Amino acid sequence: MTRDIENTLKSKQVNPTAMRLLVLDFLTKQTAAISLNDLEKGMAPSDRITLYRTLKTFEEKGLVHSIEDGTGATKYALCEQDCDGENHHDLHVHFYCNTCKETFCLPNTRIPEMSLPNGFKQQEMNLIVKGICQHCG
Repeated sequence: MTRDIENTLKSKQVNPTAMRLLVLDFLTKQTAAISLNDLEKGMAPSDRITLYRTLKTFEEKGLVHSIEDGTGATKYALCEQDCDGENHHDLHVHFYCNTCKETFCLPNTRIPEMSLPNGFKQQEMNLIVKGICQHCG
C-alpha cells in the first residue's frame, strides 16, 4: 500500500485507520463502481457494518460518490479530487452494462446544465445510460 493512500485520506480530513487504508486501496483498484456486497466479498473476512460506515465516511468527506443505477443496490466509485463533503462535483454520466451488470463512471461525459422552473431547487442529479459496454460489445 502506498503512502499516497494515507495522504489522500489525510487531505480529506479522514483519520487513516488500517481499515480505511485497506478500503481506499481496494477502491483505487476497481474499474467499475461497486456495491457494499462487492466490497464485502473482496475484503472478506471484514465486518459489513465497518465497511458500510467506512463508505459513508468516505462519501461525507468527498472521497466516493454513490450511484443509484436502478439495480436496487447502491454502488460507490471514487470521486474527482476537487469533491468535498459539501459539494460533489461528479456530474458525469454513469453507464450500466446490461450484459456484465457493471456500472461505470464516464467522467469525460458531463451531465448538461439543467434549468429548472421557478420554485424548484436542485439537490442532486444522476444520469444513467444503459446498454452494452466496450468489454461486452
